[in-house]
Amino acid sequence: MPDLRDCIVLHGPDLVPHRCKRFAWERDTITALDLGAPCTQLDTGALVIIPGLYNGHTHMGDSALPDGATGLTLEEAFFRPAGYKYRELAKLSPETHLPHLVAHLRYMARTGTIGHLDFREQGAAGAKLLREASTITGVESVILNQFDSPPFTAAELDANTAPLPASARAELAAMLAVADGFSESTMNDLTDTAWREIRTATSSAKKLRAIHCLESAGYRDRSVTITGRGDLIRALDVCDADLIVHLTVANDAEIALLARSGKTAAINPRANANLGLPLPPVAALLRAGVNLLLGTDNGMLNSPSLLAELDFTYKLAKSQFADALSPDPAAILKMATSNIRPLLGGDHYGYLERGLPADFVVLDFNAPHLRATRHLTASIVTRVTPADVLATHRHGRELWRDPRWSA
Repeated sequence: MPDLRDCIVLHGPDLVPHRCKRFAWERDTITALDLGAPCTQLDTGALVIIPGLYNGHTHMGDSALPDGATGLTLEEAFFRPAGYKYRELAKLSPETHLPHLVAHLRYMARTGTIGHLDFREQGAAGAKLLREASTITGVESVILNQFDSPPFTAAELDANTAPLPASARAELAAMLAVADGFSESTMNDLTDTAWREIRTATSSAKKLRAIHCLESAGYRDRSVTITGRGDLIRALDVCDADLIVHLTVANDAEIALLARSGKTAAINPRANANLGLPLPPVAALLRAGVNLLLGTDNGMLNSPSLLAELDFTYKLAKSQFADALSPDPAAILKMATSNIRPLLGGDHYGYLERGLPADFVVLDFNAPHLRATRHLTASIVTRVTPADVLATHRHGRELWRDPRWSA
């Protein structure tokens, strides 16, 4: 039975740091967690064990095109059918595409991530390719699949009444046979009639629904023009989405609506900044009590490192709170850990407790820049780098180990 001794463990859903005499696991389960006193600061360093991280929103398909969106607008880079991403992805064979997916999932593991929620383009074939990469690496891919091409004409979208064409209905069935759910770029990409069909099909198959909302004011404006209602209210009412992504231009009324719904949202501050878009209202979302995840978004825009995203988001939130005391850094760390449970349930906990899955990351707080931390959680959120990750485990399987570390 492997174990670690005399370490620090972030324990339970509130991620409270404790001294730990012994942390052990057998196969896929934590079997021992012998906690001592809470510990918020160090004098001489320690190994620190945190829950495995969950990336709440990715597009790993375009990780084959790093920084390809540089100098392009959101529309030029990412909109179908003529956006740069879709043109370039169409040129890749599965044989050339797969190694890029594998490499970036391995980088996720290298930076402490054990799972991600992916908006996967290219229909069922795209989902199968990502599933293969997930199997190879051990990083869990929760795949939210998208139609390979838009199923409606502009005129049909304006009328907002057309059902899914037979070809799209067949494609949806094929996607749900391999993927974990359905996603689309915006509510405006499908008619309300089609969304209701998708809601029925995904509910019957017990699959998730996810959507980008309020990434720009144009999403809301277009939705109001077509239907008389904004894209967020349609996402909640028509689609009944489980996961709402972006919210960069959400106003107070929309944030309150989302909070009342109890739905989970994913924010992606570095990607929004990279595209010159507004930054998400992190402070307002936290104040409202929205369950938030943190995502790195497109591989074309960012490395899929949640360590970088945690640092950026914490400082963004502090600026928005305009308060040196807010937020608690644990609130930011929860976005990549324990906040996953309300969305995924099952064996997805995002925290460490005896009897739960052995999903954890070992951090080297013996490193000179970490060994004398005065606030351990703040240092995890703002100072840990990929070089400080010694090992990443999911369900007991070692996804990454620093070759210099023996334990």
